[in-house]
Amino acid sequence: MPAYAIYLAAALAEIAGCFAFWAWFKLGKSIWWLVPGMGSLALFAWLLTVVDSAAAGRAYAAYGGVYIAASLAWLWLAEGVRPDRWDMTGVALALAGSVIILAGPR
Repeated sequence: MPAYAIYLAAALAEIAGCFAFWAWFKLGKSIWWLVPGMGSLALFAWLLTVVDSAAAGRAYAAYGGVYIAASLAWLWLAEGVRPDRWDMTGVALALAGSVIILAGPR
């Protein structure tokens, strides 16, 4: 599976897990929201280990751009807040950095 597909799955798992905590703490949802949230965060951590990389730090750095993009998609699709031009500019820069990290000659 290509790294970006793994990163996208990891981002969705991380965002869902973190949102479960947000929903419990900020939105007054049941504490039981934390059970699938913790499972989702464990899945996120496992997915990052699947990426073919000689160094964890490099894998995490490249993941950052994908996480930013997925977070803005969540903002729009799940929370109903449309990203503005500054959000889109930031995500473009983050994804460019992610590509440089992944594709750079080693």
